[in-house]
Amino acid sequence: MFDSLTTRLGAVFDRLTRRGALSESDVTEALREVRVALLEADVALPVVKDFIASVREKAIGAEVLRSVTPGQMVVKLVHDHLVETLGATAEPIDLRATPPAVILMVGLQGSGKTTTTAKIAKRLVARERKKVLMASLDVNRPAAQEQLAILGRQVEVACLPVVMGQSPVEIAKRALMTARTEGYDVLLLDTAGRLAIDEPLMAEVAAVRDATRPVETLLVADAMTGQDAVNIARSFNERVGITGIVLTRVDGDARGGAALAMRAVTGRPIKLMGVGEKLDALEDFHPDRIASRILGMGDVVGLVERAAETIDREEAEKLAAKLQKGGFDLQDFAQQLKQLKKMGGMSGVMGMLPGIGKIKKQLAQANIDEGMLKRQEAIILSMTPRERRDYRLLNARRKQRIAAGSGTTVPEINRLLKQFMDMSRMMKQVQALGKKGALERHLPGLLARRGGPPH
Repeated sequence: MFDSLTTRLGAVFDRLTRRGALSESDVTEALREVRVALLEADVALPVVKDFIASVREKAIGAEVLRSVTPGQMVVKLVHDHLVETLGATAEPIDLRATPPAVILMVGLQGSGKTTTTAKIAKRLVARERKKVLMASLDVNRPAAQEQLAILGRQVEVACLPVVMGQSPVEIAKRALMTARTEGYDVLLLDTAGRLAIDEPLMAEVAAVRDATRPVETLLVADAMTGQDAVNIARSFNERVGITGIVLTRVDGDARGGAALAMRAVTGRPIKLMGVGEKLDALEDFHPDRIASRILGMGDVVGLVERAAETIDREEAEKLAAKLQKGGFDLQDFAQQLKQLKKMGGMSGVMGMLPGIGKIKKQLAQANIDEGMLKRQEAIILSMTPRERRDYRLLNARRKQRIAAGSGTTVPEINRLLKQFMDMSRMMKQVQALGKKGALERHLPGLLARRGGPPH
């Protein structure tokens, strides 16, 4: 998400920051391009008008135009206003209620409501140590209740048993009674959706809301919907009264404008975003980090948090111990590939690094193949334990056997081995530099080669 917006804004700000001084007309021209970029990203016109007017008022002030780096000051103003538009601070799900805290999930059919319900349940159990009950109120869509039950088994969260013939309000009341009597902390209610907003849908959701008095009413909206998402958010907020938004398919090819506009139009925070199909692919929405990503500044904090959640500490310590002894084999290499996949693959990691937006075209031309990680892992898994420990055993016959077993080719195996040997060599160099005195001896030369000050 936001890729096209990041590219467009990056080009505008690159031109702006290269200039020493700025005139009022320079700022006006730059903001005109920002305006076009926001509109192309599906941000609603009223939101764009307010955004540009607010930034322009501050950007043409004397303290900006006469500052040492006026271009950077304008970028900072746009960044700060993006943060403000997106909601200033991250707002977690509110569970401050007498148990069970009821969370009502609303939205149109196909927005990912049922899957998101299961994702939130899994998150509350794992992170908050809550006892969670889920209930499907969708009596219209065939197998909708069974779908939630299947997801419940996958995330190991209880799901209300189905009783045929009950209305959504009756199911909601039964779920609330069950949650109270059986000591649940949180009750998640997955309501029915429609292909479009209509009166029966709104009346049904409002009736469930009145019967259960939820502490949170979360609108699940597909980021791919574009400007329609803004109208959907406005309608649900006016008729039902939402407390927050969950954006789904954020990892898809969405223009991203819906995220900017929905918060501005409803005044309700975006609380979570779905970043993949897996049931743990759900992240907190941090406005400051998202603004930084949009402007190509990356999200290093988010990357570190993702690493902390996915990397097995015990495995990392074992690898560190092996490296200290000078050992790094193909089994360790396979572990690193697995960790990279967990963190979202190459594109997921690189998208959170600062400055990557500026080289997006080059990366696209390089044809980074996300499937390559799976193929490389398959190659290593097709080796014997002895071959993983000592790659020098891999002669032509063994390589042909591994290629057949992994569905790859011998050239792919050779590329993997070269990559592994390059990494092993690099790790040995780092280890050598880390030995007592070696780093100090090499540092002046390294700095001199990089243009830094030699001692």
